[in-house]
Amino acid sequence: MKDIYAAGVRGLLVPDLPLEETEGLLTPAAEMGIDVILLVAPTSTEERIRAIAQRSRGFVYLVSVTGVTGVRQELADRVEGLISKLHHITDKPVGVGFGVSEPAQAKQLKDWGADGVIVGSAIVKRLATGSSEAGLAAVGEFCIALKAALKSAP
Repeated sequence: MKDIYAAGVRGLLVPDLPLEETEGLLTPAAEMGIDVILLVAPTSTEERIRAIAQRSRGFVYLVSVTGVTGVRQELADRVEGLISKLHHITDKPVGVGFGVSEPAQAKQLKDWGADGVIVGSAIVKRLATGSSEAGLAAVGEFCIALKAALKSAP
């Protein structure tokens, strides 16, 4: 923890860490001032959602789909209800990710009450187009489009 703090890290996301095994990470991270962001799966029970929200630091990461991360064409309707449920359970911000691939999806999540939108695979996909310069330009354009969509959300 000291090394990653010294490197400038202030938040950790460990996707494959089960809630039941977080204590060995949460305590040392908290002692160093590093937030550990925990993930809520769309299949989580309300009891588990409460436990994850209580232990997560910084924000709660809501996984929008079951399965692996990657580009999706549309978002599951149940995500709106999960965002609402999380806001009733915790005052921590809710970030939604997994499958967000278009600015319209980011706007939809914001409209549904998400405090943040996490995009990974769609950025990696753009990085892989052509030269390094072309990939970076594509990522830049995509991020500008995402930001514009989020600003247009109510």
